[in-house]
Amino acid sequence: MGQNRTEEKPLALPFLFPSPFAILRGLSIALFASLIALGWLGIVSAQAPSDHAVVTRVEGVINPVKERLIDRTLEQAAADNAALVIMELDTPGGLLDSTRHIVASLLESPVPVAVYVSPRGAHAGSAGTFIAAAANFAAMAPGTNIGAATPVSGSGEELPETLADKVTNDAAAFIRSIAEERGRNADKLEETVVKAASFTASEAVKHNVVDFVAPDLDFLLSQLDGRTTDTISGPVTIRTANLDLRRVDKSPLDHFLEFISNPNIAFLLLTIGLAGITIELFNFGLIIPGLIGVTFLLFAFLALGNLPVNWVGVAFIVLAAILIVLETQVAGWGALGVGGIVSLVIGGLLLFGNFGNFGTPDVTAPDLSVSVWVLAAVAGVALASLGVVVWLIRLSRNSGPPPESVTLVGESGRVTRDLDPRGVVIIGNDSWTAITQDGTVIPRGTRVEVVSVDGLILTVAPLP
Repeated sequence: MGQNRTEEKPLALPFLFPSPFAILRGLSIALFASLIALGWLGIVSAQAPSDHAVVTRVEGVINPVKERLIDRTLEQAAADNAALVIMELDTPGGLLDSTRHIVASLLESPVPVAVYVSPRGAHAGSAGTFIAAAANFAAMAPGTNIGAATPVSGSGEELPETLADKVTNDAAAFIRSIAEERGRNADKLEETVVKAASFTASEAVKHNVVDFVAPDLDFLLSQLDGRTTDTISGPVTIRTANLDLRRVDKSPLDHFLEFISNPNIAFLLLTIGLAGITIELFNFGLIIPGLIGVTFLLFAFLALGNLPVNWVGVAFIVLAAILIVLETQVAGWGALGVGGIVSLVIGGLLLFGNFGNFGTPDVTAPDLSVSVWVLAAVAGVALASLGVVVWLIRLSRNSGPPPESVTLVGESGRVTRDLDPRGVVIIGNDSWTAITQDGTVIPRGTRVEVVSVDGLILTVAPLP
């Protein structure tokens, strides 16, 4: 009856029923280990050879837009560990600064680069010669040509003798150094600079300017298979069997920059932008001309950043905008307006040209200048508009003050732009050009009274 019974305790099974903290700890360790494994696999996969080639097309004038496209292509190829970069080239030439940058990028590329002058009828003129020579491999389609790399000015004219010798010798040394780096015929490549020599595809192969003639991209790849070349990372052997091709094309931004970087478009943007801002400054509060002017001017400077600009030309265009607007503000006979139009034409001619000693040539390219037809059209529109404005002003002044302006005598208003002695006053809700009665300066904000009216010009005196 008094027997002691030992209470049985439940069996603890920690290994079957772990605590929540242990579960979290185990998951954390597993997650950490997985991340390390994935990172290691990522490194291994990134270092593993890739079975694709990156292809891009470069056509038109070599400028900063093409420079950025080529940089982006080479960077993507290096990041993806591509086996090869193929650049399909068709250019008449381009900016010397952009050409030097592209050549440096090609020589420093860890991924082998093949420049392919194509399609049939294409050419690697001027700056294109430097780019083709700097590639690890250079090929040309039948019916193409390469050469004529003598430097010229931005507007296409011959350079003064002393300047031409200096620039030509520099370009000749540049292309010789490229040829020696890539094992090409330095003498023949130098002839493209010194003598403006140009070679057909077969002649270029014969003189070791390029490596071979390729009728299409498939033939190009077959000719490259098994070839070894030196890169900044060391010797690389090209294997093109079953090589996928991935294209890198110009982005929408590249297309937009290419469009506004046309010399004619850049000139129109600059002209309209300056005109809009100047009109807003002389008629403060209109808003729309100022908004359009600022927008167009920003686009203009974006375009000018991609072109060889002569800032003397920009100064003439600024002067033209000021003179034309001043014509509408003073009692002249059109002299300021005509002077503004002449200044506009001179600015357009100088904008992308090097006349005299205004600077060293920036291009080894075709003509980069504002079209004479565009200049004539802009000058014609400006002259016609000026004629209409001057005629309306003369008509209003010769016919005497309109009936409503007579009632302005004795009205009071406020100066919105200092009268020194000419400025702007606001009467009611309207802004008027005004002059002071005795030639004194009346500061902005002063209350004034209309003394007399002469056409569209008010004569005012300060109120006591």
